[in-house]
Amino acid sequence: MSEPRKLEVLRAIVEDYVHSREPVGSKALVERHHLGVSSATIRNDMAVLEEEGLIAAPHTSAGRIPTDKGYRLFVDRISQVKPLSAAERRAIHSLLEGPDDVDDILERTVRLLSQLTNQVAVVQYPQSHRALVRHVEFVLLAPHQVLVVLIADTGSVVQKVIDAGTDVGNEALMLLRSRFLGNIAGTQLALLPQVLPSVVALCPPELRGLAQTLAQGLQSLSDTSREERILMAGTANLARSNVDFPLSIGPVLEALEEQVVMLRLLSDMGDDPRGVTVSIGRENPYDGLAEASVVATGYGSGAKVGILGPTRMDYPTTMAAVRAVARYLSRILGG
Repeated sequence: MSEPRKLEVLRAIVEDYVHSREPVGSKALVERHHLGVSSATIRNDMAVLEEEGLIAAPHTSAGRIPTDKGYRLFVDRISQVKPLSAAERRAIHSLLEGPDDVDDILERTVRLLSQLTNQVAVVQYPQSHRALVRHVEFVLLAPHQVLVVLIADTGSVVQKVIDAGTDVGNEALMLLRSRFLGNIAGTQLALLPQVLPSVVALCPPELRGLAQTLAQGLQSLSDTSREERILMAGTANLARSNVDFPLSIGPVLEALEEQVVMLRLLSDMGDDPRGVTVSIGRENPYDGLAEASVVATGYGSGAKVGILGPTRMDYPTTMAAVRAVARYLSRILGG
């Protein structure tokens, strides 16, 4: 059996099984694909594929289904990620273009990617250990209450209301805003704890108590904005695929709920020359994902976006969607 025909038969089995969810027999392969050989030859080819661990026979069927190893060979032989259709590209463009609030953009991203792939979409917030302060704002809400807003260059916007402990005037607040902004704009969020005390020291003595309270608010917001977190959409798609999780869908749902598991999984996925990395079945380090695959790629300055679904998925289309969405995200967020 030649290597090209082996790959062609494997590709046909993967495509038929992904489409039909039914184990694939030699007769169906001959009928649906122009492989140029007889049904008997295909049976022999399938026997070779089974010996090599690339396909297996479910105990209830005479047909064959791909194994994790078979999917891996199929994915590795996708020489390049196919481009999306013009309609799909327009859908991504229209849904992701708009305001640059990072929360809104990422929420739209996971909804869109889930719709495009019929899988669970996951996006990691832009990594902010290198994020810089773009802007700060102090807004007087009441005599004692000030809204403190911190905006990073990643598009992240965090805010909190603080109690100033004394009456605050607009004029004093604007002076402090100017003093803080002039000294911390462009500073890494991670460095604010070292920088803020010196800014407080530069403020007029009669305003240093208020300046210290505002500095504490900014440091708290900096800590919040640097927390690693992810967004997800499309978990209901898994329920519709429960036939693809014969052992149990429970461990997959648990992994999705444990954000630290997904964050570690995304962070540990390496880079692929095609720009999209695929982790299949038992390749996933978390046992609960032994029947799932993850397709992911980086965007911006190192965060990841991807999908999670059953190993029986349309890998070429999914890889194309993930890559296209990541490219739009990078452009919109300026990464």
